[in-house]
Amino acid sequence: MQYLKLTTALVLLPCVLSFNVDDKNGETFNGPLEDMFGYSVQQFENSEGKWVLIGSPLAGQPAKRTGDVYKCPVGQGPNPTCIKLELPENTTIPNLHEVKENMTMGTTLVTNPQGGFLACGPQYGYMCGQQTYISGVCTNVSSTFQVLNSIAPAVQECAKELDIVMVLDGSNSIWPWTSIIEFLVKFLKNIEIGAKLSQVGIVSYGEEVTHNVNLSQFDTTQSLLAKVAKLPQQTGFKTMTALGIDTARKEAFTVERGARPGVKKVMIIVTDGESHDFFNLDEVIKECEEDDIERFGIAVLGDYNRNNRSIKEFALLNIVDALGSRIFALEATSGNYTSSFEMEMSQAGFSAHTSKEGVMLGAVGAYEWNGTVVMHTNQGTVVPLNADFQDPLDERKESLAGYVGYAVQAASTPNGVLYITGAPRYNHTGRVIVYKLDGGVITVTQVLKGDQIGSYFGSVLQTVDVDQDSYTDILLVGAPMFMGPEREEQGQVYVYKLNEGLFEHQTTLKPDNQTCCTSAHSHGCTIVNTNGPCGARFGTAIAEVSDLDLDGNRDVAIGAPLENDHKGAVYVYHGAKKTIKEKYVQRIPGPGDGVKTKFFGQSIHGVMDLNGDGIIDITIGGLGGASLFWSKDVAELYANMTFDPNKINLQQPSEDCVLGERATVCVKTRVCFSYSVKSEKDHLNLAIKYNLTLDSLRAKSRAAFVNPDEKSERKVQVTANIIDALCLEHSFAMKASKSFFNQPGQHGERKRGG
Repeated sequence: MQYLKLTTALVLLPCVLSFNVDDKNGETFNGPLEDMFGYSVQQFENSEGKWVLIGSPLAGQPAKRTGDVYKCPVGQGPNPTCIKLELPENTTIPNLHEVKENMTMGTTLVTNPQGGFLACGPQYGYMCGQQTYISGVCTNVSSTFQVLNSIAPAVQECAKELDIVMVLDGSNSIWPWTSIIEFLVKFLKNIEIGAKLSQVGIVSYGEEVTHNVNLSQFDTTQSLLAKVAKLPQQTGFKTMTALGIDTARKEAFTVERGARPGVKKVMIIVTDGESHDFFNLDEVIKECEEDDIERFGIAVLGDYNRNNRSIKEFALLNIVDALGSRIFALEATSGNYTSSFEMEMSQAGFSAHTSKEGVMLGAVGAYEWNGTVVMHTNQGTVVPLNADFQDPLDERKESLAGYVGYAVQAASTPNGVLYITGAPRYNHTGRVIVYKLDGGVITVTQVLKGDQIGSYFGSVLQTVDVDQDSYTDILLVGAPMFMGPEREEQGQVYVYKLNEGLFEHQTTLKPDNQTCCTSAHSHGCTIVNTNGPCGARFGTAIAEVSDLDLDGNRDVAIGAPLENDHKGAVYVYHGAKKTIKEKYVQRIPGPGDGVKTKFFGQSIHGVMDLNGDGIIDITIGGLGGASLFWSKDVAELYANMTFDPNKINLQQPSEDCVLGERATVCVKTRVCFSYSVKSEKDHLNLAIKYNLTLDSLRAKSRAAFVNPDEKSERKVQVTANIIDALCLEHSFAMKASKSFFNQPGQHGERKRGG
């Protein structure tokens, strides 16, 4: 038998598409683009109402650019007024000469599980003498927007009293000597000299050693500078560096020459690196260490030029204003005599993650910008050493400005917590470090590596408990600067599934391809980009979003702030079966104009129902503003279709059934719909639209609808309201068709199906 197929296309208007975020309605909060208003966002609720918190790291410029956080009320109508919380004014660390200008408060915003939230300013600094250290600070804010306390675990105690001995290479290989004098003058201007401050002695050497200045000889900086300006060169055909260091150790730090018992001893060696008694250096340096003398080496022109050594080794001559009570190596460099940055420039709070275990603070500037992650708990603070995050399988001992702590996250497993941090500059390709923390002991359990230079793999991290069973299912790693086929910054996100304590790569998410149309490359383009760089930077922000579609699985939103000529966009992915679906279900374009508001998708947060409809809403920030989008309800639609009669004989026409003045067979079809709403709301009066098509797979239909009001004999389109259920009837008549006859095994009886 042949079957006449009846095809149905059903559309439930409120959830016809597979997404349910309403990107046409919501609330918008605007602020100054130049203040980076919208750089970070958090949804927040307290007894006063519901809010969107918005970070503005450059707020207060130009006179007092400290950054701040704004609270923006939800549900107050269009153009709500956002109120600055004045966090920098109320953020303070006792007993410090604080530097709050440019502290970038609001760079990091995270919710505190115990209530309130944490706001960080990673550029917060303090003075030690005339040296500024950039330690970073985070402020713990209560649910009523009151500052509870401030956290600055990277703050170091200032050494107020120092005995400094300068050991100068004055041999004939140092030329011109005037450059050394210029360096000394510029450096010593930064030293506060006094009885309760620092003292400076000077020893010079060539073939022999001379004490030029004793530690207690001058009690003001100006009087010492007058002496130094006339300091003669030692000269000599040999460079006896070991002899100069050893003489300074034995004689310059004595009480007779003004050394103070208990005061920190510092030796600064200025040399061209060439030494005729180099074979004694190891023993001399060992004896300095035994005497607790902290040494710093400054290399000057001479042997370095002659041997084509890196210019970075002697570039310290040009950064004297960065030298104070400490002498530091340049970023990612170190020398034989040089003491490196440790926590002085750590920028703690560059990233943060809060949990019941404590607060993880990324400190990207620690250890010469190798970076670290500080763990702050009620019991104390754990500050890992530089070597703690080294890959045990990596033969290199230093990561060279890898930026550990650029992003931080934690994963819950049946066997305890895994801590995760990104180092996007490691080996230029980036890496992610997974580790356990037992007391103060760090054990690296896994390292995930990026595969493209400059992609910034590991700069964004997000763990997701998809099925909400309290254990982490996946880790998403952003590489927002991953280059696409046209050398544009498309970006991509790597999805890793957690399996027995290890993360296994599952898939890689990519944005819609962005064609780079610029004034220089506009052939075949309908729209030309005016902003650079081109691309998407997909993965700049990655957020776990609490169950948008009410299916019991958490979802994910990913920002692509460079899309649409820097207007930006956000992609929404639904969770399913302990992971996320590879195809996004919705792309939300940036609502801004790309001028006053741009980079939509820079920040994302979606964990609260802010309009009281029982469904999670999503907040997305750009620069110059943030938008709050409402999520629509989700319904499951059930459809059923029956036929009367369900079997027909074309040789037995139905009573009173005529089509084109010919008696034929008529069939009644009954279409019924019902639905259930996933939220807990009562059923609503919803609109439904459906289409019926006869013989949809054939060029010509073998039947026609007989209703007098139908516009088409083959198709029916109906729009109706449905409260709990809806049933409608339609009739169609069979046409005379040769395809019904003269086929083997057919005898005119037809069975209806749909």
